[in-house]
Amino acid sequence: MGYLARREHSQLELTQKLSRKGFPMDIVSQVIAELSIRGLQSDSRYAEIYVRSRLSRGYGPLRIRQELRHRGIDAKLLADLQPVGADDNLLKIHDRKFGAGPPKNLEERAERERFLLRRGFSGDQIRRFFRDLRNGDIDD
Repeated sequence: MGYLARREHSQLELTQKLSRKGFPMDIVSQVIAELSIRGLQSDSRYAEIYVRSRLSRGYGPLRIRQELRHRGIDAKLLADLQPVGADDNLLKIHDRKFGAGPPKNLEERAERERFLLRRGFSGDQIRRFFRDLRNGDIDD
C-alpha cells in the first residue's frame, strides 16, 4: 500500500519491488490480485497517467509505448492507448530545440529528424511535420 500511496505502479513494478523485499511470489501475486480487484491498482490508470506525464516532457507515442511495454503493460491495453496531442507536442519540442521555421539544408533537416526519432515520433509524423512546415501549414 505504501508504494501505491506515493504514485501509481504497474503490476510488474509492484511484483518486482515486493519480490526484491523477499516476499514469496505466491503471496505477491495474491496481494496484487486483491489490490486490482479493489481498484487500488490499475494498469490502465497507470498507463494513462504515464502517457500524460511523458507527453508533457516532450516524448512521442512510439517511445512512450516502448517504455510502457518495459513496465509490463499489456499489448492490448497499449493498442487502446492513443496519446492525444502528439502532433502538437512534436511542434513544441521541435521549436524549443531548433526554433521556429524550416531547416536551412538537408544536413540540418537530418539532424532534426534524428532528434525527433529519438524522442519517439514516427517517421510518418516527422515527414508530415516537415512537409507542413515547408508549405507553411503550421501556425507558430
